[in-house]
Amino acid sequence: MVQLLAQDGTRRPDPEHDPWVADLDDERLVALYEDMVVVRRLDIEATALQRQGQLGLWPPLLGQEAAQVGSARALRPDDFVFSSYRENAVAWCRGVSTTDLVRVWKGTAATGWDPRAVGMATPTIIIGAQTLHATGYAIGCAKDGVDSVAVAYFGDGATSEGDVHEAMVFAASYRAPVVFFCQNNQWAISEPVGLQSRRPLADRAPGYGIPSVRVDGNDVLAVTAVTRVALDRARTGGGPTFVEAVTYRRGPHTTSDDPTRYVDPAVHERWVALDPIARVERYLERRGRLTDELTGTVTARADTAAAEMRAGCHGLEPPPPLSVFDHVYTTPTSWLERQRSQYAAYLAMFDERTGDGPAGDGSEGGGTAGDDAADEGTAGGTR
Repeated sequence: MVQLLAQDGTRRPDPEHDPWVADLDDERLVALYEDMVVVRRLDIEATALQRQGQLGLWPPLLGQEAAQVGSARALRPDDFVFSSYRENAVAWCRGVSTTDLVRVWKGTAATGWDPRAVGMATPTIIIGAQTLHATGYAIGCAKDGVDSVAVAYFGDGATSEGDVHEAMVFAASYRAPVVFFCQNNQWAISEPVGLQSRRPLADRAPGYGIPSVRVDGNDVLAVTAVTRVALDRARTGGGPTFVEAVTYRRGPHTTSDDPTRYVDPAVHERWVALDPIARVERYLERRGRLTDELTGTVTARADTAAAEMRAGCHGLEPPPPLSVFDHVYTTPTSWLERQRSQYAAYLAMFDERTGDGPAGDGSEGGGTAGDDAADEGTAGGTR
């Protein structure tokens, strides 16, 4: 397993990977450190917002900061990310605002951000489906003659899904410029990784003809190095790479989960000792860079970001009820318009009976009982 920073913060020489991070001087490592501190603070804030009833759900990333920040900062702006629901640190590194991070979990929007603006698709809830999306996008990049790369993030549990294996078959067959980035955080909800795989997950990819590597996912420097190697291979026609970042999910699967029911406390404590942020702090301390001034500045920036997230969350307004029908299809169908009309008529009943209630935007819905009947006839359907 590739490791460049030991747990005690000492730098471990690695002739193969050292050249790939030769440009990461102390200043740039401090920037990675700041990223990790900020996203952990945002994660804690979002969890608190959920507990306080401001968010419906939140998927914590506590413990996985190095895996996400180290890989995300290796990307170019024209690369494209396809993620699951836990890659909030990746989204932060791609430029997603703190408000947009919580928009979906607040329930006020069907998507959090504009994918084209940040080079990152909105999170995929269906486990493993994003690997197919990434492979298709990568094949498109190759056909367009550009050297952009698609990166698919997923967890260890997703490697048991058929979509992931189908994506690897296509990626290998067409030498697609895609990086499969698996965060092995040891748990697929309450199922330990050892139950679904008797060998390291990285061993699966070579069976498809895809090079793979295991990296210490709590080592931000090593993650950056192996991600850069994979990206370079993709850009130069070498095809896909499978990266297994071995890390640990220190919190619940989501805020609806209780990990104390299935996690051995002793195992948990061993992983806490491998904290990715503490490891960088020890390294910077050895280098004489971890000063009170630095930690104070980084903490202040993290607190500012958290305050912005909280304010943005409180400022989110519920969307107009009929907007649920917007953007379902490029060209609305009679079937969709019929549903919109029926729902508008249903909402109108509250106005007629009480004078208030969850009224929709009638001008957008175009909804009356007569219109509903007409749409029904057009659709050739019955209730």
